[in-house]
Amino acid sequence: MSFNRRSKHITEGVARAPNRSMFYGMGYTEADFAKPMVGVANGHSTITPCNSGLQRLADAAVAALKEAGANPQIFGTPTISDGMAMGTEGMKYSLVSREVIADCVETCVGGQWMDGVLVLGGCDKNMPGGMMGLLRADVPAIYVYGGTILPGHYKGQDLNIVSVFEAVGQFSAGRMSEEDFCQIERRAIPGSGSCGGMYTANTMSSAFEALGMSLPYASTMANVEDPIVEHTRAAARALVEAVKADLRPRAIVTRRSLENAVAVVMATGGSTNAVLHFLAIAHAAGVEWSIDDFERIRRRVPVLCDLKPSGKYLAIDLHRAGGIPAVMKALLDAGLLHGDCLTITGKTVAENLKDVPPLRADQDVIRPVAAPVYAEGHLAILRGNLATEGCVAKISGLKSPVMTGPARVFDDEQSAMAAIMAGAIRPGDVMVLRYLGPQGGPGMPEMLAPTSALIGQGLGESVGLVTDGRFSGGTWGMVVGHVAPEAQAGGLIALVHEGDRITIDAHRLLLQLEVDEAEIARRRAAWRPPAPRYTRGVLAKFGRHASSASTGAVLDLV
Repeated sequence: MSFNRRSKHITEGVARAPNRSMFYGMGYTEADFAKPMVGVANGHSTITPCNSGLQRLADAAVAALKEAGANPQIFGTPTISDGMAMGTEGMKYSLVSREVIADCVETCVGGQWMDGVLVLGGCDKNMPGGMMGLLRADVPAIYVYGGTILPGHYKGQDLNIVSVFEAVGQFSAGRMSEEDFCQIERRAIPGSGSCGGMYTANTMSSAFEALGMSLPYASTMANVEDPIVEHTRAAARALVEAVKADLRPRAIVTRRSLENAVAVVMATGGSTNAVLHFLAIAHAAGVEWSIDDFERIRRRVPVLCDLKPSGKYLAIDLHRAGGIPAVMKALLDAGLLHGDCLTITGKTVAENLKDVPPLRADQDVIRPVAAPVYAEGHLAILRGNLATEGCVAKISGLKSPVMTGPARVFDDEQSAMAAIMAGAIRPGDVMVLRYLGPQGGPGMPEMLAPTSALIGQGLGESVGLVTDGRFSGGTWGMVVGHVAPEAQAGGLIALVHEGDRITIDAHRLLLQLEVDEAEIARRRAAWRPPAPRYTRGVLAKFGRHASSASTGAVLDLV
């Protein structure tokens, strides 16, 4: 029996000879045309350590696909290093790269009429971009995560990329020596793999495992350790079986499986970016999903994992404590997961977790449901006159997620960062960073540099930061992002003046500008949108077409 869609497509008529001739030129034989053509979307790149260790995994996938009777077809996908681009104009390309990656996967799979696709990625936007692309293509598919980085070490402390950003604030505040600062910079990234805490890459990989689109234990392995190679081979074999069964992504990614994925995001203390990306993933899957669904799940799912940025441990510690299957088993036993959801293994979630042991008593990375880190999830959806479409507050690690203070207004990240480094931001201030949304940035850059500098100066809980941009998965503190409508679109955040009182209240799910309606109306009548920062190229295209953050900042919203 042939599983090759292209072979079936060209078996008759004059198209057959030129189509086959191209394959013969790559060494194919007659027998190969009865085999499935399976794409390997390879995110290998020497741009960033997140992706520099992917080639051996791509090679393992290719070998395993051949052994399983498939024809692997390798194509590349780009990446942008968020850690390297942070705080620069390059950061505006990060979210744009999500769309480019999705387009690459959809284009190659559709254009080459592939029977299946294995997507291999590492850095943050590789994850949602790859998932969106394979959902659009909707041929049998599996996601293989390239793995997390191991921690660096200095003076008995584990280090990761956020250690460096926070060290900037400590050094500028005179709380760290130059020698310690330089040593942290040199030692934080000891090799290949994605940033080590429950930051965006590890958040999305964990959620993909819960979604059913990656194999169990896939999401927390270390890139440099050998088990990840055999895992990649197993993923390739599973994909060939999915091709034979015609098990497609949209049969797996449903509203119920999205609830499972977001439950794991909450339980692991994951990144605010998961909100933006799962809105986009749901859109690609054609599943009804809104920003309010995150709040619904937050209220019923506790935070079980004590992970950085606000906690103690790294992703590799989570893996050694039992990984995402241990987290999922605890949630399933508590009635907080849908065990009947189908997965890429061909089994249900409950069947995959059947033999997972209970939480080990010799670890405290994963807490029991009865004794969680926090009783409710940490990603709160706030509304109010400053965010009528909603915004996202990360409330983990805070003694009190409530404050009212004077606005300190900045129309770009650089001037905000300069004010922090100059010591001009005081306890009780609420920084407002605007014109940084999907349209205004353009590209909705992340604000890890300002938030980390605040934490390094000891202001993480006493200074608020509100933005229509995004935050890194490494961010924590009194932060509110994804404010929608954004400033460029005429959202109220554009009308905030220096010194206005702003209330952030995660208990009441409120983000409010304390200015009377008459004054707001006067300011609105006088406001004019600034000219776009880019008028040509990919950033201009993104700025013109991106939807609101409240709908995922996607480019094809009808």
